[in-house]
Formats: sequence, structure tokens, C-alpha cells
Amino acid sequence: MAKILIAEDEPDIRDLVKFTLTFAGHEVVAVSNGAEAVEAALTEKPDLVLMDVRMPRMTGYEACAAMKADPQTAKIPVVFLSAKGQESEIQTGLNAGADEYLLKPFAPMELTAQVAEMLKKYAAK
Repeated sequence: MAKILIAEDEPDIRDLVKFTLTFAGHEVVAVSNGAEAVEAALTEKPDLVLMDVRMPRMTGYEACAAMKADPQTAKIPVVFLSAKGQESEIQTGLNAGADEYLLKPFAPMELTAQVAEMLKKYAAK
């Protein structure tokens, strides 16, 4: 399957997403903040990044912008997972370079299906 990088500062959510996607057959790398996400994207070369918006050290927006500015990681699709569903938050995420914006909470099966769709969509590019 795919290699997926998860950046989430809440351990319970990070563990749930990691378990869900590992169970679906993906290789999952999990980090706890935006700075670690930028570093891991360079070293791990994931097929997809799932990232929270509000994190310590570097926000998801900052991390996404940094990834999109680096030629080595610019083509990796970034998807925000956030409870912040206001239109302005979504627009900020898309302006930072995100490819998609998914709202929390989500059901594990829903997440698995959405990740499969995104992998298929972005693999075609």
C-alpha cells in the first residue's frame, strides 16, 4: 500500500489514525508537531501527509508551506485533519498549499475510504 505521514500533537488521535491506517495496510510514520513533519517528509518521502492545523513548534499551515516550498517535498499531497471547519480556516489551509481539508471528528472507516480516494486521485498526477 502507501506510506503515510501523520502529524498530530494529540496522542490519542495520532494513535487512532495510525492504527486505522496501519490496519488498512498502509505504512505509517507518526510525528507530534509541524517541525518534525517537515523533517520526516524529507527523510521518509511519504505518498501522503495527514496533518493537524494547531500543533506546537510549527503549525500545520507553516509546515505545509515549508513542504510545498521545498522541491524535494513539493509534490507530496498534504491533507489537513482539523476540527477547525470555518471557511477562513479551510481557505488558510488551501492557501498554505494543502490539497485537501478533512474535518474531525471522523469515523475510522470514513478516514480509510477518504485516504484511499486521495491516494488514487494524487497517484494519477
